Amino acid sequence: MILAGKTVLVSGVGDGLGGAIARRVLRDGGKLVLGARSRDKLEALANELDPEGARSLAHAFDISDEAACRGIVDAAVARFGGLDAMVQVAALDAVFGNLETTRAEDWRRVMEVNVIGATQLCRACVPALAARGGGALVLIGSQSYALPPDTPQLAYAASKGALLSASLQMAFELGAQKIRVNTVIPTWMWGPPVEGYVKWQAKERGVPEAEIKAGIEARFPLGVIPADDDVAEVAVLFCSDRMQMVTGQYLRVDAGEKMTG
Repeated sequence: MILAGKTVLVSGVGDGLGGAIARRVLRDGGKLVLGARSRDKLEALANELDPEGARSLAHAFDISDEAACRGIVDAAVARFGGLDAMVQVAALDAVFGNLETTRAEDWRRVMEVNVIGATQLCRACVPALAARGGGALVLIGSQSYALPPDTPQLAYAASKGALLSASLQMAFELGAQKIRVNTVIPTWMWGPPVEGYVKWQAKERGVPEAEIKAGIEARFPLGVIPADDDVAEVAVLFCSDRMQMVTGQYLRVDAGEKMTG
């Protein structure tokens, strides 16, 4: 129960990674604050995970709204008496394009959520974490920040690079308050988005889904596509006191796909 006695806010809770992290927070003894834009989906998941509502709070908010970021932190403190960690999953990733096709509007939308939104949520959490004597900010990155993506996502990749850079600056700035800042960098994750990609590609190419999946699996020395659950385990570990001397770091969860760099 590595999160016993701790309150963890998870931003971007849905069917994929955010939901997987939320499940593990409760499994590992923590109190859970679920954040995303859809109130109905949040409440449905909270009821599923914690039917009695004793250890969870669903709070709908928009990460691009600074006041809303402060509001979800205030709600966490009001309900559970404080905040010990935050995992920032929410991201705008469905914007595609290269240098020629990415419009200024696309850049602005992606940066507004993935960089400005993420960092203002971190800022909103700092007073509550400091009041506990420290805590953890865990960001979800993307290996696209440094590696050519399978599909052109210039703005998204750049936003994740900016967020990683910001995490290093924040780790230095917040260290004196015993607030740790770390980034988890996934590869393909076997969950709803990748499953949808496999179905789409199988239909496009007229081949079995198993063939598409096997092509992805061949990229990994372990021969398995990491699941949302595998990435969630690492995110939760970063929230715990087992990582209390780790800050300003990033860890790839990629089944050995990229062993250097």
